Amino acid sequence: MNIPIWPGSSSFQPGDTPFGFYDNEFQFQQDADKFSKFAAQRLGYPLVEVELQDINFYTALEDAVTTYGNELYAYQVAENLLSFQGNPQTIGPANNRVIQENMASIIRLSQQYGEEAGVGGTIDYYTGSLDLTAGQQNYDMNQWAIDNGIQGRIEIKRIFYEAPPAITRYFDPYAGTGTGMMQMLDSFGWGSYSPAINFMLMPINYDLQKIQAIELNDQIRKSQYTFELVNNKLRIFPIPLGGGRHRLRFEYILESDRNMPYAPSTGQDMITNASNVPYENPIYSQINSIGRSWIFEYALALSKEMLGYVRGKYSTIPIPGSEVTLNQGDLIAAASNERTALIERLRTYFDTTSRKTLLANKAEEAASQMSILTDVPMTIFIG
Repeated sequence: MNIPIWPGSSSFQPGDTPFGFYDNEFQFQQDADKFSKFAAQRLGYPLVEVELQDINFYTALEDAVTTYGNELYAYQVAENLLSFQGNPQTIGPANNRVIQENMASIIRLSQQYGEEAGVGGTIDYYTGSLDLTAGQQNYDMNQWAIDNGIQGRIEIKRIFYEAPPAITRYFDPYAGTGTGMMQMLDSFGWGSYSPAINFMLMPINYDLQKIQAIELNDQIRKSQYTFELVNNKLRIFPIPLGGGRHRLRFEYILESDRNMPYAPSTGQDMITNASNVPYENPIYSQINSIGRSWIFEYALALSKEMLGYVRGKYSTIPIPGSEVTLNQGDLIAAASNERTALIERLRTYFDTTSRKTLLANKAEEAASQMSILTDVPMTIFIG
């Protein structure tokens, strides 16, 4: 059966391409037939027959447009992935949208430091309490977790074991000696009142100094309330004495929460990596002449490669008195080199338009302008 080859013209109809990504765009419909004629003539028609049909040229054109969009949007994803991550996939297509930078990735990183400092983050803090035993100074908090049915290791973050506030002991006999306050209050008949309502105007630094004196007095003359925590082994000072029930409160986290590598879910599909950033195939009519020129060249290389494989089915064709050797090897080699060169050229072009390169060029331009301005003579105005 003789399969028809390129007759010299074509008439594109929607559905002629394998995927139909751009079939309904009027501009693509027009360019499909124009490209078919262009590619056939570049391959030698009408001097030689071109063993391709119109649908082969349409397929090459569709493939080239898709490849262009893939390279373009892959570059956009690499440039802006940190701004996309964590957003819902329902934010809509990113095609032809200006992507603004945000601080989401920096905030996510800073939250981890906030968790360790106890001032934020995504880890829950839990509270617990421990009954102190008279005469017992050391307590195993890991054992406490086991006894309370907690799965996994815990990490103690804060222990509420402090001396009573100094303000509650304003009349400490050591820190208060020599102030003469009680004598002054008694002389005015106010001795039965609290110092908070002593009717004497004192500067605030007086109270601060008194509190500091009480705290320093406790630290030097008394057993200071403190603790030591090593590997969840708690040692408290001073050693608890009898005389009632004493309960120690503390805050802790689960190490399994902190070690969890996954960010908290919002209950919907999120953008997690380059594969689900919402980019779609490009709109052909919105591709400028620079992009279309590359597309036509790449589609021509694809057509050349297809023609090479078709002619490679028979290395020679017998003719009366001789045979003809086909050029399939040259076509395939040339097409492969052209495709590689076109991809490299496109990526280089995208690199020159990256945010980093554009900002570096602007900085260099500004520096050059300043250098030129320094050579401009400055006039002195005399009024």
